[in-house]
Amino acid sequence: MADLEALKQKYAGVIESLQKFAPYGATVDAVDLDGEQLHIKGSVPSRVVLERVWDHIKKADPTYSDLHHEITNTGGDTQPYTIKSGDTLSAISLLFYGNANKYPQIAKANNLADPNSVPIGTTLQLPVITA
Repeated sequence: MADLEALKQKYAGVIESLQKFAPYGATVDAVDLDGEQLHIKGSVPSRVVLERVWDHIKKADPTYSDLHHEITNTGGDTQPYTIKSGDTLSAISLLFYGNANKYPQIAKANNLADPNSVPIGTTLQLPVITA
């Protein structure tokens, strides 16, 4: 019989990433056993967030043979993000891509002349960035 707590610990990064993106529309609907596999059911607001969750799945176990996931994308490819006081493109890049150095792609996708000066309240469309 599979050990639910051990599997939850193994895939804690996946569960935590879904919870971290809850303010942007991600949900965790179920974390339980499905036979010998951990079953995670939830949703994400975009492919951008889905790719980040997949990074955590692959980090936990590249084969994820003991994971049954039902994580659905309820939005499109891009992820909207509204600039708040104190935000930087590199911090946004780190949150959504796991790499602060992907901020130039955010700037380019949003036609930003100066990535260091984005007005508060500006809504960016974060693109899917692979490798």
